Amino acid sequence: MPVPPQSMDWPSTEGDLIQHAVELLSQQVWCWGQDILRPEGNWLIEIGFDRTEPPDDREECSSIYSLELPDGGCVVLRGFGVFYGDPRRGVVFLPRYEFRPRYTKRAALQAQPWTVADLPELTPPTPAQRRDCGSLTLDLIGWIRRYEVNIMEVLGTEYRQSTLERWETDKRPSIRAEEMAGAWRRLGVAFTEDIDTLFPRCPTPGSHPHD
Repeated sequence: MPVPPQSMDWPSTEGDLIQHAVELLSQQVWCWGQDILRPEGNWLIEIGFDRTEPPDDREECSSIYSLELPDGGCVVLRGFGVFYGDPRRGVVFLPRYEFRPRYTKRAALQAQPWTVADLPELTPPTPAQRRDCGSLTLDLIGWIRRYEVNIMEVLGTEYRQSTLERWETDKRPSIRAEEMAGAWRRLGVAFTEDIDTLFPRCPTPGSHPHD
């Protein structure tokens, strides 16, 4: 029998924070999938997302959902992660099961990301790129928080609870429906206070990883 979602304990270490972020993003990706399948209508389409259906040679892939933002940016949702970019700073990609941002200075995706193999050259940011990569990641976190706030205001807590009832809580950690927006807010605050937490720490030559 599935275990009901438990109230969220905030992570106390950097490793725990990244693991919490991974769990939160994975649950969010699941929720986006459920919002697409909403019996009353595809919620992503209702709020302005464009759907690109796979071509014949990619019929095994799911549709791509993208949203143009007022500032010229764009959000692209995939089952394996989420893209966020704007013309000034480039594009950041958050892998679903890593939450370590990958970055490119290119302002837009050059090809449709049907699978991981279709991704452009995305790498951990160089020290000079961390400011733009970090700010894009924080903006993405803020966008997701606002998305969940809108879900609560328009569709209600009961709707999000119903999507999480189909989440396999006996196998995956689950954050309560009413806590999701707040969890994203707190995650943004934590990374704002120490943006370097987003990036794997590289020991200097001759040092030990835990120095």
